[in-house]
Amino acid sequence: MSQTYSQMLAKVQKFHDKHDFSNPKYRGHDMSYRILLTMEELGELAECFTKGKSDSEKSEELADLLILIIGHSIAMNINLEEAFNEKIEKIMNRKAIMGDFGIRVTDYKQ
Repeated sequence: MSQTYSQMLAKVQKFHDKHDFSNPKYRGHDMSYRILLTMEELGELAECFTKGKSDSEKSEELADLLILIIGHSIAMNINLEEAFNEKIEKIMNRKAIMGDFGIRVTDYKQ
């Protein structure tokens, strides 16, 4: 099933509304807390690789990260789709460089 970003955003918004994340007493839109949750989920994804977990488990952790990122845009009241399009246009014009661990595309000058 393919869906648009708007459909995904609506689903995450529904999740936020269901749990009243925007209510300050629950701190669901507190970015310090949200960043910590993101780090936790990123660690769970990394663990999938270090412990040789299945692709299914990896995809679940990646989905958790995507849901959190979309939720960050809700909490910060930003248009993530617009920001994505602006950023991808920028990075498409960058050159790749080889770092110590592999290729990367960055503005960083060696």
